[in-house]
Amino acid sequence: MSVATSKILDGAESNNLAAGKPPEQRPGSPSVAAVAQSLSAKVLILGLNAATGILSARVLQPAGRGELAAMILWPVFLGFALTFGIPSALTYRLNSAPEKESRLMGTALLLSTLAGTFGAMIGIIFLGSWIPQYSPRVIWFARLLLLSTPLSSLLTVGRAGLESRGDFSTSNGLLIASPASTLLCLLVLWRTGTLTPITAAFAYVVVGLPPILWMLVRLWRLFKPSLKGFVDSARSLSTYGLRAYGIDLCGTMAVYVDQALVVRMLDPQMMGTYVVALSLSRVLNAFHASVVMVLFPKAVSQPAAVIREMTGRAARISTLFTAFAGLCVVTFGPFLLGLLYGREYTGATTVLRLLVLEVIISGATLVLSQTFMALARPGVITALQVIGLLLTLPLMLVLVPKLGIVGAGLALLVSTMARFIFVLASFPIFLKMRVPHIFPKIEDFKFMASAAFQPLQLLRGKRLMAADGAD
Repeated sequence: MSVATSKILDGAESNNLAAGKPPEQRPGSPSVAAVAQSLSAKVLILGLNAATGILSARVLQPAGRGELAAMILWPVFLGFALTFGIPSALTYRLNSAPEKESRLMGTALLLSTLAGTFGAMIGIIFLGSWIPQYSPRVIWFARLLLLSTPLSSLLTVGRAGLESRGDFSTSNGLLIASPASTLLCLLVLWRTGTLTPITAAFAYVVVGLPPILWMLVRLWRLFKPSLKGFVDSARSLSTYGLRAYGIDLCGTMAVYVDQALVVRMLDPQMMGTYVVALSLSRVLNAFHASVVMVLFPKAVSQPAAVIREMTGRAARISTLFTAFAGLCVVTFGPFLLGLLYGREYTGATTVLRLLVLEVIISGATLVLSQTFMALARPGVITALQVIGLLLTLPLMLVLVPKLGIVGAGLALLVSTMARFIFVLASFPIFLKMRVPHIFPKIEDFKFMASAAFQPLQLLRGKRLMAADGAD
């Protein structure tokens, strides 16, 4: 399955050949190995996250799992929400002006650290009034853990730099290291009888420090970050970043805003049940996330027609895989909730179905939006996605008090559908090009079939070359 997915982005082959570019000179042609590696890493990460979620949910029970979510949510949420578009701007500038990579990287790291510190200060000040239904002890530790917010900010910028250099191995390693370390810590706490919401929270947050240090060492070797020309570099990053910030913010909000709002309106037990359903549905993010990880850096500087073809094919095939996996989750959802997390969580079946559909649509929206990013039109997507996302807040405020966690799922689904429609409508309006096909075509199935047989063809070719060499 990963091999077929890894070939999604190679559909621009004929366009490059028509433009007179031989295959070996295609700077924007995405690497088959990169997508395959990214998907494999995402599957491993999802497995690790599932294991940590199952362990914490079973031991802590719904109320304890809700308290854990209330403590570990904020460093990641604020760190990712206050990027100010720096990661996307760094990816774009490193690909368009590689001769300035040292200054750009140094500036981006400093700006992200300042942004993360700002986010931590905001959280510490306002957190107590946002979750007053939680105990003072939980609120105190939640504030303490907010000091790790700059780590989340640094991670987003560092991974953007690594992926711009094609170093997907290190980027994927960073994503794997934290959940693997968290799982190990949780297992130790469980076996020693010391696993509580507070000790689990530290296991989730503190283990992120070693991977960040490893990342900084790798960035130093690759880029030699410098603050020389800081003002010019900051201006270069901000001109693109602030226009792209809406997309980054919408992506973060789409993942975390429901939890940030639900944690205020629900008691710890219901919060724990919702988080479990959310975690199970988010397993489906692997297909779209793996494609986007490689698509944007590879699409930059390509002709518009090539970018449209790349993103269209990527959206169709990755959504097809996600929909198939989503059907399996919906079909066996009640069984999976009871088997993996415990009978206490089977009440999340209805909201799980809504969240699965939301994941499928939001993933397709994310892939299609890369067209605008690659064509230096991030402001368009920013405006459109903000309009769609702003529907979430009033819908949450209306539906959650009436329907509980099901209302949260409905609010997310309606908001995501609005963003999807906005993205499709913006192709002819702002880019003056046809909307990419959103439903799979026969050519896509032929494409996947050829991708599936590619490893056998490569192996056969190597054997023939070896035989010729022996002769």
